[in-house]
Amino acid sequence: PIGSADYFDDDIVVRFTDFVRKVYGDDTLSENLSFIADALYPNGGSAKDKIRRYFLNDFYKDHVKIYKKRPIYWLLDSGKKDGFKALIYLHRYDKYTVARVRTDYLHPLQRKYEAEIKRLEMMSGSTDNAREKATYRKDIETLQVKVEECRVYDQVVSHIAHQQIELDLDDGVKVNYAKFQNVEVPMDNRKPVKMDLLARI
Repeated sequence: PIGSADYFDDDIVVRFTDFVRKVYGDDTLSENLSFIADALYPNGGSAKDKIRRYFLNDFYKDHVKIYKKRPIYWLLDSGKKDGFKALIYLHRYDKYTVARVRTDYLHPLQRKYEAEIKRLEMMSGSTDNAREKATYRKDIETLQVKVEECRVYDQVVSHIAHQQIELDLDDGVKVNYAKFQNVEVPMDNRKPVKMDLLARI
């Protein structure tokens, strides 16, 4: 998963930090993360924030470019509000992968968003400071948009998970990737709509 915060123990920023720790040691971890973060974005924010921003906004674009639109990592992406993002490694994919992503990450993330909204509402209710209330309200609205984006995306993920799509790696990335794009998804009380499971390449 690639989240706007450490919602999971195996979030990509957590795993990346563990990788840097194992390769270069604990003593220089902070220094090494700062070096990497400053190479990505010279200005603004902590090292962790910069690395998270890179994975959220730029990593996949760079990956697709390096692999000439034939990526080996595929990005499940709920949309522009970054409600849900997760990378899967093409060579470890099996027909149950999408279902596992749904139950192990998407649904728990939705619950975490809802719990965070309740927490922020409680905090907002316990302060008389207008500026703090406005900040809480803004954070709540941001999360509510993510919750709605995830709710719609869950219908796509569910539809594809039930199909248990198999890949044939001999067909190449382009053919296999297309199996998850422009999928006609039945929607609650509405006409089916065409949606993508994966980020466009």
